This record gives sequence, C-alpha cells and structure tokens, in this order.
Amino acid sequence: MVFNITTYNNINKIGLAELGDQFAIDQTGNDQADAYIIRSQNLHGEILPSSLKAIARAGAGTNNIPIDQATAQGIVVFNTPGANANAVKEAVLTSLFLSARDYFSATQWANTLTGSDVPKQIEAGKSQFAGTEIAGKTLGIIGLGAIGARIANDARRLGMNVLGYDPYVSIETAWNISSHVKRVDDLKAIFGQSDYITIHVPLTADTANMIDSSAIALMKKGTVLINFARAELVDHAALFDAIEAGTIKRYITDFGTEELLNREGVTVFPHVGGSTEEAELNCAIMASQTVRQFLETGEITNAVNFPNMHQVLSAPYRITLINKNVPNMVASITAAVSDLGINIDNIINRSKGDFAYTILDLEEQDRSKIDQLVTAFEADEQIVRVRMIEKA
Repeated sequence: MVFNITTYNNINKIGLAELGDQFAIDQTGNDQADAYIIRSQNLHGEILPSSLKAIARAGAGTNNIPIDQATAQGIVVFNTPGANANAVKEAVLTSLFLSARDYFSATQWANTLTGSDVPKQIEAGKSQFAGTEIAGKTLGIIGLGAIGARIANDARRLGMNVLGYDPYVSIETAWNISSHVKRVDDLKAIFGQSDYITIHVPLTADTANMIDSSAIALMKKGTVLINFARAELVDHAALFDAIEAGTIKRYITDFGTEELLNREGVTVFPHVGGSTEEAELNCAIMASQTVRQFLETGEITNAVNFPNMHQVLSAPYRITLINKNVPNMVASITAAVSDLGINIDNIINRSKGDFAYTILDLEEQDRSKIDQLVTAFEADEQIVRVRMIEKA
C-alpha cells in the first residue's frame, strides 16, 4: 500500500527519506493526502480532507494546527519534542552573553569610527561596553522540558546559579537535570531571585500573558527576560512599562511583532532559535519516523491529542479506532468482534480528553469477516475513524 504525504515549508529531504518506498511525497493533491508534514504552515481555517489521518509538526509547538478540529475528525497530531532542543538551547545561551555584554551596540559603535586613530578612539570609548559576566548570576528557567533541562545543565557549567520551575517535569527529564539545579515550587521565587529569566512552556489558556504586571512587580531591577517559547506568554504593555521603569533591562525574543520592533531594550530575532541545519534535519527525521510508524502499524509516538500507544503486531489483522470517550465503548467494541466469531489476540484502549484510541489485534484469517467488522464499526456513531492494517 502506498501512502500519500503532503509537505509544507521545505521539509529536509534527507529526513523525508526515513519514510521509505511505500510513501509518495507531494505527488497528489491535498484532498488525497494520508498525512501532512509541516513546520510553520498555518492550518487554522483550512479544510482538513477526509483522507487525512495524521499531521506531523516538524518542531515542538503546535499552535499553527487546529488540534480540536483534527481530533474531532479522527486525525492524530504529532510533534517532535527535543529534536531542536540543542539549537534553541544554544540560542538562549547566546542571548545570555549578548545581554550581559551588549555586543550588538559595541560593534555598531565601532563601525562608526573613522580616521587613522581608530585604535585610540576604541581604547578611549570601550568602557561604555564593559558589561558584566554571567558567572555567579542567577538564571531562572520556567519549564524544564527538553530545552529547559539542557539550558539548566549548561548554565550550571558556565558558573551560574540556576533555579528551575516546572510542576509537570517528567521523571525521565528530571533524571537528566543536574543535582545542582535548584527546583522551586513557586514562580514567585523565579521572579524575585533571578538576574535572568528564560521561558520554555507551551502556550495555553493558563500560560498566556504569564509574564504580566504582577509577575514583573516581583522582579529585581535590571532583570533580563528571554522568550524563545511563544510571543503570547508575555504581556507587551506590561513589558514596555517595565523597560521604561528599568525593572527589565532587556527583553530578547524569537517572536517578532510590529509593536516590538525598534524599541529601546528589546532585541528581536526572526524566529531562528530552532533553525539550524542539524535541528531541521532532526525534526524532519523524527516527524517522518512517527508518521511512518503510525500509518504502517497504527502505533502512536509523540502525539499531542492522543496517548502514546505501542503494541507489536503479531496477529493477521489490526483494526485501530478513534472513538468518543463514552462509557461502555470497550464492551461495545468487543461485543461486535464476538458477534462475528472473531478471536481477539490483544486490545489496548486509552483515552485523552473527549476521545480515545483503540488498537485491536485479531486472530482471524477470513478477510471477509474483518471487512464486516470494519463496516460495523464505521456504522457506530461513537466511532470517528476506523483503520484496518494487515500484517506484512
């Protein structure tokens, strides 16, 4: 079986090679696509075709994808957490150095000098760019995921005192964070004790404008705020007031808006934090691998709208179901199988929010029975998506 893949935003071709020969890339229209692989393409307001089974975001953020719409249509949305983590980490560390020493202003000033006595002019004027060192300063990290954890460890190695806040940090990530990083349970500690603050949390209803006037009121005078997560995490009106008052010395962000440009105390990068050759390749590889695994086996890894689901396919047939998360669905599913005299080899059912995902492996050689079962499931109004996968 050949799967049709539509790509957006120039996905790395070497990474796409991970899909293999059974995948046709950009050879059909969107209305025939089994999966999209995208980067920054905004899908909000777009019609998602009935053929579409998966959307893979080659990156961590998924705000450009209408996740609720996709879920309701039985489309699994994937991202690639950690694939660009090192690139963003390096961008944040660069921002720390730039804010401490103001190299931008220094080089701009140096390039205005003229005459044969430039060296003497430089010696006379260089003191205005002396800056400070980051060693011994306190860095507060909001969010200790793949990116935040790397920043925490490297900042410690650079001699910084590191505070980390993340009530949802995974056990796996926690094991990889240096014991010298101090975990705090209250954001007030981050705001009140840090010389530098960097944000690494997703944009949600709870995190939008998390850096507001009340948070800024707790900060030390001269705090540097770094945001390589999402623009909407910072209340810009409160930010501008804080810069004018001197509470925030500099704001460095990778998310430019018109109101941020050409402002004193604001440095805007053009969304390049994760845009290294290595990161783009890593994201493309991970996105391609997760799409291939899902389309070929029905297994789920790194989905944002469904649980991770893994089960080795050993039976002749597998049926996967995306169903509404209502009572007695598992009983209804197994009853439909039993009615056709089919033996269940294995079944997994897990829910996330209003929907659930079921992997149903069937010990049955008669394809006509499998087809009847698929038809029965498709007629069930509680089931949104039915897929049948045959063991290779």
